[in-house]
Amino acid sequence: MNVILLEKITNLGDIGETADVKSGFARNFLFPQGKAIPATKANLADFESRKAELMAAHNENVKIAEGRKAKIDGLGLRLEVNASDEGKLFGSVGTKDIADAINSQVDAEVVKAEVLLPHGVIRELGVYDISIDLGYDVSAEIKLDLSGLDSPASVSDDGSVIEEIEAVEAEEIEAEQEAAEAEAEAEQAKIDAEVEADRDAEAQEDADAEKPAK
Repeated sequence: MNVILLEKITNLGDIGETADVKSGFARNFLFPQGKAIPATKANLADFESRKAELMAAHNENVKIAEGRKAKIDGLGLRLEVNASDEGKLFGSVGTKDIADAINSQVDAEVVKAEVLLPHGVIRELGVYDISIDLGYDVSAEIKLDLSGLDSPASVSDDGSVIEEIEAVEAEEIEAEQEAAEAEAEAEQAKIDAEVEADRDAEAQEDADAEKPAK
């Protein structure tokens, strides 16, 4: 599929150039991200008529991306995570975790889609070089250091305090036990009432049987 690039994209071309790409790549990435449009005659003519305007907007976006890069390029992040003695994470670290960690240190408004993890989420301790794609052919590199917690399992993989979770679970277990005991007591009371009713009925029958016949 032929497309018109609306920004400079590595290995494809510069803004305003046409490129031949796979249909799926165009429909699932380039078009939704506003990075390209179909290279139809109408779109080519429209681009040429608005070229100065589009180039000015593109250059402004490049400037913004470069400003964001200056904030985060070379940034070092250290995250303490819950892991086994063998260095395996209890959970994983993904793009959102990394984006949130960056934004907690600098005001760069990084979103998870900009964090590149070509091999998927991280599941082991270690030091990782992470690329951040800021768009407009601008990228930044950060270093992520994942280290294990000093104390055993004080934080869960989603950031919750495990002690708090265990306390809540203990309360839930206690509540379930109390409910079960209350249900058992109610069932026993029902059985006792039925037994008592049977006894009363039997006593009444005996009393009726002892009455002299008229």
